[in-house]
Amino acid sequence: MGIIKVENIRVFANHGCLDEETKIGSDYRVDLEIKANLKTPALSDELVDTVDYVFLNKVVREEMATPSKLLETVAKRILNRIFSEDQMVKKATIRVSKINPPIGGDVEMVTIKMDQKRKRRSK
Repeated sequence: MGIIKVENIRVFANHGCLDEETKIGSDYRVDLEIKANLKTPALSDELVDTVDYVFLNKVVREEMATPSKLLETVAKRILNRIFSEDQMVKKATIRVSKINPPIGGDVEMVTIKMDQKRKRRSK
C-alpha cells in the first residue's frame, strides 16, 4: 500500500445554509489522501497502473461546483465518485475547508474530515 496526497486544492464555490452564502460564494480548500497499491506502478512506470491525481482534482472541482448546504454532503459526493470511478482506491480521506466562514468571529477556516474504505466483496 501507498499514499497519494492531493493537497490544498483551491476552489471558489457556493455552499452554505444561508441564502447569502449560496449567492455570494466563498473560497474553499480541499485535501485528499488516497491509499492504493503503488507497488505495480512503481515498477511499470505507467499511469494506467496508478490513481491519477489529475482525475482526483477533476472530481473535486466538478463536485464542488454543485451547491450544497453542508460541507459533509459535498465531501461524501466526492468520496462516492472516487470509489465508483477508480477501483484502485482502497481508502480515502477528505478534508473540505471553508475559508473565512461567516460565523461571527475571526476564524481562518472550518474543516470537515471524512474517511471511506472500499467494502470487500462477499464471496
